[in-house]
Amino acid sequence: QVRLKQSEGGSVQIGGSLTLSCAASGWTYNSPCMGWFRQAPGTERDTVAYIYPDGATPYYADSVKGRFTISRDNAKNTVYLQMNSLKPEDTAIYYCAAGLGCSAFTYWGRGTQVTVSS
Repeated sequence: QVRLKQSEGGSVQIGGSLTLSCAASGWTYNSPCMGWFRQAPGTERDTVAYIYPDGATPYYADSVKGRFTISRDNAKNTVYLQMNSLKPEDTAIYYCAAGLGCSAFTYWGRGTQVTVSS
């Protein structure tokens, strides 16, 4: 059974940085596409970024381009999200996900809260 274990989020000040990680266990196929999504209160879950198995050409939402970096360690089946220059609008529950393809994420982490405030 595939499980995604996310690191804890946290509270950071505006302009601060935070790195999230997510380790996939039980994956028996080729390296999965892995991504990060977020959901703020009262909104739908949005895509933040995702990265293909070979790490080439990651996708970023416009709202995070230039501030967030997604990376992966295939040996550990782990994906990271480095978040810099954080803004209050980045406050949300962040979920990692994995799937055979980047258009169909099948497995989801439990989510972790990230709060950005002054």
